[in-house]
Amino acid sequence: MLKILLLLGALSCLVLPVSQTLATERAFAVIAAPGVSDHRLTRETLSLIFRRKQNFWGSGSRIHPVNLPPSHPLRHVFSQAIIGLPPEAMEDYWREMYFHGVLPPHVVASEEAVVLFVSSTPGAIGYISACPAERKLNIVLLVGDVPGCTR
Repeated sequence: MLKILLLLGALSCLVLPVSQTLATERAFAVIAAPGVSDHRLTRETLSLIFRRKQNFWGSGSRIHPVNLPPSHPLRHVFSQAIIGLPPEAMEDYWREMYFHGVLPPHVVASEEAVVLFVSSTPGAIGYISACPAERKLNIVLLVGDVPGCTR
């Protein structure tokens, strides 16, 4: 039994770096609502926004971040690339923040729902795997080669 546990532990060490590499290779675009004045954002700024440490745009309007469900593959890619942790690792963080009166970002079911939320909510920001046909949205960051995106 001990040999099996040791073998599983060793295998998990091999699998983890491969899955993290694959996660960070998938491209995505970060989109912001029409009217958002911040047209270029860094990964560091996005990390602050999605951890609810930065709550206002440069113009003073409130930021409304939106996430995909924790089980969505793009959520894993985004979380690894921007926050540096998988969504599951953020559960304790959000429990702690809840006791300080801070709620996690909104969660919607699909990338189409992200586009709808961002396009209809002033100050909203989210991420998708391909640029939307909706050209009035601001693309504030591209990670990798995102289909249909140009700046």
